[in-house]
Amino acid sequence: MACPRCAGLVAEEFGVGGCRSCAADGVPVNLHTNFLDYDPVASADPNEPGIFRWRAGYPIAPTSRPVSLGEGSTPAIRSEALAKHLGVRSVILKDESQNPTSSYKDRLAAVAITKAVEMGARTVVVASTGNHGAATAAYAAAAGLECVVLAARSASVLMVEQMRAYGARVIALPTIPDRWTVMRAGIEEFGWFPVSGYSGPPIGSPPYGIEGYKSIAFELYEQLGGSPSKVIVPTAYGDGLTGIARGFEELRAIGHIDALPRMIAAEALGPHARGIRNDCGDVVPEIERQPTLAFSAGTPVGTYQTLATIRRTEGAATGPVSDREILDAQTLIARTTGIYAETTSAMSLAVAVQLRDSGALSSKDQIVLVITSSGLKSAAETSAQRADIPVIEPTITALRTVLQGSSDNG
Repeated sequence: MACPRCAGLVAEEFGVGGCRSCAADGVPVNLHTNFLDYDPVASADPNEPGIFRWRAGYPIAPTSRPVSLGEGSTPAIRSEALAKHLGVRSVILKDESQNPTSSYKDRLAAVAITKAVEMGARTVVVASTGNHGAATAAYAAAAGLECVVLAARSASVLMVEQMRAYGARVIALPTIPDRWTVMRAGIEEFGWFPVSGYSGPPIGSPPYGIEGYKSIAFELYEQLGGSPSKVIVPTAYGDGLTGIARGFEELRAIGHIDALPRMIAAEALGPHARGIRNDCGDVVPEIERQPTLAFSAGTPVGTYQTLATIRRTEGAATGPVSDREILDAQTLIARTTGIYAETTSAMSLAVAVQLRDSGALSSKDQIVLVITSSGLKSAAETSAQRADIPVIEPTITALRTVLQGSSDNG
């Protein structure tokens, strides 16, 4: 593993502690795996399940049996309506809600759980209030491993029930730092295998799982016949943003694409946007925590890996995004494409609108909006924002009255 900041090479079992040298400088930095003499296109094996056709680019042994539920190969859907709305050449929605647990976290979990089995783990642990925990629980169940999910009291009931359905032990703690403290103790005392980070300040998830997100870049390369100009990813600690960018970087390194897409971090609260705007260097300033419908990305702190990805790709971080912008984007996506996006996922379009309004989009742009999860995951939260559906008498007069009164129950 290597540090993206100081380029130091590190040999660690999990790699979750980050770079010790940079930590001593006061900069918490996640480690990433390095691959040599590797072509993600030439090495692809169509006989492997799910995203494991690219297993040559994952930090797993050649003899390890993949833990796969058929993740990946999600559709890239073009929308002329959204392209016209944004004033760009084309808009492609990468619909990750089509994954087995309805989110792109399945890509991370597939690789991480495969590594856990390879290393002889019996129990995996994750700190999560949503998709990360659900995906980890599902793949742990498929692998025959125990799973512990450390959640928050405010975790969505729907998300918790999904985790419990897979057999996970879900435990709530008062604060995010409390979750990290308990997780660290479980790793040290019981030998649990970590599938999420537990550092404070955060650095991101363990390096193994992040590599699974590279498959999104590889699929987009196949589906688009090249590289888009911009990829907008809903972002908290930047695992997905970083993993997708790493995939495109590997494609460029071998000569399959000439340029990297600009990676855009769509943030609910905007800590990375503030850090870049105020030129805060390598450490993202913490901002005030606020409630948001994009609950799975509502972090007030950021990570070095996100900043580094944005800088390497000449991208941007955009936020905050209001609940009204999220609901409007969710509605527009659904009514123009037929995709029901989770509130956090809808931030990709909300941020694209912000970029359009600021003049940051070009008529030549080919934009990918990553729809990270299904809207069913956030249905309880969004339904509270909408009007009740009308109840009428069983007559044509009553039907005509309600239809004439409003065409939108939202």
